[in-house]
Amino acid sequence: MKLDSSVAAVVTGGASGLGRATAAALRDLGVKVAIFDLNRENGAKTAEAIGALFCEVNVMDEASVDAGFAKARAAHGQERVLVNCAGGGRGGKTIARDRQTGEIKPFNVADFEWVLGLNTVGTFRCIVKSAAGMATLEPNVDGERGAIVNTGSVAAEEGQVGQVAYSAAKAAIKGMTLTIARDLSSEGIRINTILPGIMATPPMLGVKDRAPQIFEGLTRSVPFPRRLGHPEEYADLALTMLRNGYFNGETVRLDGAIRMPPR
Repeated sequence: MKLDSSVAAVVTGGASGLGRATAAALRDLGVKVAIFDLNRENGAKTAEAIGALFCEVNVMDEASVDAGFAKARAAHGQERVLVNCAGGGRGGKTIARDRQTGEIKPFNVADFEWVLGLNTVGTFRCIVKSAAGMATLEPNVDGERGAIVNTGSVAAEEGQVGQVAYSAAKAAIKGMTLTIARDLSSEGIRINTILPGIMATPPMLGVKDRAPQIFEGLTRSVPFPRRLGHPEEYADLALTMLRNGYFNGETVRLDGAIRMPPR
């Protein structure tokens, strides 16, 4: 797919981190970009800074997502590109013991449902809405109507202690990628997923400020290059997946060769 001013895109979680870097990279190519994000202040600032459209959207809410796509399409037309970066987690072991009393504390199932709702269901909700719109477009010269990129995590393959909900949610995104690619193949819509490692996003940079020793340990755990990944490197891979018409149904690690230990 040629990425230029004739193409419209939606980037969820586009107010910061991986989403912002991807939205900016698309705008640099002239693509018309709508940012979906729940953070009104950051979303508006990012949209103004890069020349995008901000849509305040909660991917866990059907009506909110519908309104976001309606606003984006009214401004830019039907999108041919969707990049799903919205996500997050709540940590905790499946069961834990209080260090003082030995009391057994089960993981809060409501938190588990929330993490899956945000990451997996939220991603799928946006895929369904966007693909339905893409299917109305005329195919390009390669028979393509659109392309989608999802954000998983290396936790999908090597979840650490206390990451049960997040690992399950990201593993589900990985698991549904090939199936969706097959579902959408007759419509000329491609889909791929990136599994980032430890990236220099706002939450991780917050660790650097709060606990520099932990941050340094994370940096040293990456074989090469011995640093956190740059959001721009995620954006570069996302653009490759969008541009390359034979890239379909894949999940690709972007992690500096790290393999996460249990802790």
